[in-house]
Amino acid sequence: MSRKVVGVDLGGTKLLAGVIDEQLEVHDRVHRVVTGMSEQAVTDAIVESASELIKRNPDVEAVGFGIPCLIDQHDGHAVMCVNLPLADVPFREVMSERLGVPAFIDNDANVTTLVEVQFGAARGARDVVGLTIGTGIGGGLVLDGKLYRGSRGSGAELGHMVIDHNGPPCQGNCPNNGCLESFASGNAIGREGMDAAELEPDSELGRAAASGEVITGELVTQLALGGDEVSRMVVGQIGRMLGVGLANFVNIFNPDVIVVGGGAMAAGDLLLEPARAEMKARALRPNRDQVKVVAARFGADAGMLGAGVLAFDELGVLAVDEV
Repeated sequence: MSRKVVGVDLGGTKLLAGVIDEQLEVHDRVHRVVTGMSEQAVTDAIVESASELIKRNPDVEAVGFGIPCLIDQHDGHAVMCVNLPLADVPFREVMSERLGVPAFIDNDANVTTLVEVQFGAARGARDVVGLTIGTGIGGGLVLDGKLYRGSRGSGAELGHMVIDHNGPPCQGNCPNNGCLESFASGNAIGREGMDAAELEPDSELGRAAASGEVITGELVTQLALGGDEVSRMVVGQIGRMLGVGLANFVNIFNPDVIVVGGGAMAAGDLLLEPARAEMKARALRPNRDQVKVVAARFGADAGMLGAGVLAFDELGVLAVDEV
């Protein structure tokens, strides 16, 4: 009989949770929107989602959480989030107490990187940069076969690398200007899309804005995939800015693979091809010639599956710290 855990992926706008077995098969799932919620409401939504799954699947042994926060792994605190109202929450303790099963916590991009290294697009690689591009940009690092978390467990915030100190303000609770996140996230696609719609009112994007549609990263991507040239231009521009960040990661970490996931990867090679080209133009030899920049294998489920892998690892069912 297979063992089961719940994996919870909490993003800046939505939550996805699922019951997962050792083969990463998903047996049950729930989805909730968390946009605009207070800290208490977000916490309650997380508990309700996991509780719902545990009630329907009483053989669940533990819950793993991937959340977009800086985590203090010494005590399981969610120290701060850029795009959610969570700060100084004893997350591991609260969740374990309220759910009645062991709870484990890590940054959402860390768990996404883990599952991609262990089972996905970076399988077998020992030096990996993982990026999740959605509301913001999360980062995960596997260096010499081990997940790198930093001295307290909150390292690898790659989306908050400043690439232009005179750039636009970063979003949420980040105090910086010109972070990679402010130039290349899903929100950045939406922002650039709004500007392009005003400049090109006769484009499909411009007509969508004129009709009152909210110009989001998802809409721009959808129109780009449908052939709208202005939307394709926007996605390509964001891809080039992403490539600036990739070049820095290649120069600093010399990874075998860079895995890019998250909701913005719905754009596929419309985003990745200009990112690869910009990285090649900026990164140093020989690092730029050996690195592979690939899309995450598990797509929108990567964070949920990674959170499940975290729980299995902590239970001693899977060994994912060593690749």
